[in-house]
Amino acid sequence: AIIEDRVVIGDNTKIDAFAQIKSYTTIGKNNHIFSYAYVGGAPQDLKYKGSPTTLEIGDDNIIREYVTIHRGTEDGGGITKVGSGCLIMAYAHIAHDCKIGNRVIMANAATLGGHVIVEDNAVIGGLCAVHQFVRIGRYAYIGGMTGVAQDVPPYTLIAGERGKMHGLNIIGLKRHGFSEEKLKKLKRAYKLLWRSGLRREEAIKKIFEEIGEDPEVMYLVEFVKKSQRGIVSPSKKK
Repeated sequence: AIIEDRVVIGDNTKIDAFAQIKSYTTIGKNNHIFSYAYVGGAPQDLKYKGSPTTLEIGDDNIIREYVTIHRGTEDGGGITKVGSGCLIMAYAHIAHDCKIGNRVIMANAATLGGHVIVEDNAVIGGLCAVHQFVRIGRYAYIGGMTGVAQDVPPYTLIAGERGKMHGLNIIGLKRHGFSEEKLKKLKRAYKLLWRSGLRREEAIKKIFEEIGEDPEVMYLVEFVKKSQRGIVSPSKKK
């Protein structure tokens, strides 16, 4: 293994043979970085001119073979972050200035462009390609071989060559302990936002009237309202 200078590694983190940990990288405790992973490399950005930007990785992560994670850029805030409890499978790529939450799963060869935000408990399937500046909401599930060019709302299921919404991530939400009552509210909010034919403002108003200020539903609404790239379109299937 190669560990360069200006690297901080927490207790009980295991680094296998032939992995590389580049300068300006901070890694927490209880991580396992497998052979040939390349962690903290310079960003693949033509504007980058060698400034000492950083990568921060939390605790309890599994980073498998040939994963590449790059540091931030000056224009992007100078830092790439990976949370805790994540599983990053072989050949996955996390580009400069990405912000990865906790307990995120990236399957084999999943690829994130620069400045992508992935919130807690999201799952990104194998061979997915996520466009730069996209935001992926918490508990979202993106099926394998999906291209994602717009924001993915929390709790939803995305699939297809050009990703489309196919309802809620019901199986994933149940596995994380969401109650039937909570799922019922989220299903109603989803239908009002994307299946009712109402304009977004009208749908949101109706959500407040019918459901009230449920925390998860309000988070979904706020995510949609604050989207900068626009939201992935729903599939045509009713």
